[in-house]
Amino acid sequence: MMVSSLATRPAALVTWPSLNKSLLPINPPTFFKFTLFSTKPSPLVAASMENSPPGYRRNVGICLINPENKIFSASRLDIPGAWQMPQGGIDGEEDARIAAFRELKEETGVTSAEILAEVPYWLTYDFPPEVRAKLNKLWGTDWKGQAQKWFLFRFTGSEDEINLAGDGSEKPEFGEWMWMTPHQVIDHAVDFKKSVYEEVLKFFKSHLQPESSSEA
Repeated sequence: MMVSSLATRPAALVTWPSLNKSLLPINPPTFFKFTLFSTKPSPLVAASMENSPPGYRRNVGICLINPENKIFSASRLDIPGAWQMPQGGIDGEEDARIAAFRELKEETGVTSAEILAEVPYWLTYDFPPEVRAKLNKLWGTDWKGQAQKWFLFRFTGSEDEINLAGDGSEKPEFGEWMWMTPHQVIDHAVDFKKSVYEEVLKFFKSHLQPESSSEA
């Protein structure tokens, strides 16, 4: 597996491409029928795009895959040992797809990417008490967790474009990055995000590399 660190990756000069307006339909797309993949009651909350669950911060999640259909994951600087897919808050009435492109650029420097699919529902997770206290103090809010709109992106550039310093507009969040299998992504995630990750990766399963095809 390839691992790259913030310390060793040179900054990349990137150019923001024109956003494909065809990606911004008036009505939310309905690419898939959403199905929960467990017989047990799910802790996730699904709601329409227009009505995100109250009490949750609106957020986008980004599953970025390479030509081998492996998933981009990066290690958090503030939580040793924790890896995650890119994500970030939606600004005001910002369109979720525009927010996803923006967050991808801010966190990874990537601009060469296209949307393949999306989960047409909000998926939520609750913050553990200590995380909730820390983040709400930082944000000046009282969110109990995050409601996420997830997108599957295909990376169409070269790996030289990946720069964990991002586009310089935000403080870096990640220290290393790696292309992972779905199992590895879930295994390296913090516990309170695992349920959402399991649902998202099952939803995008047809686009991802089968575990049996992965390298040891």
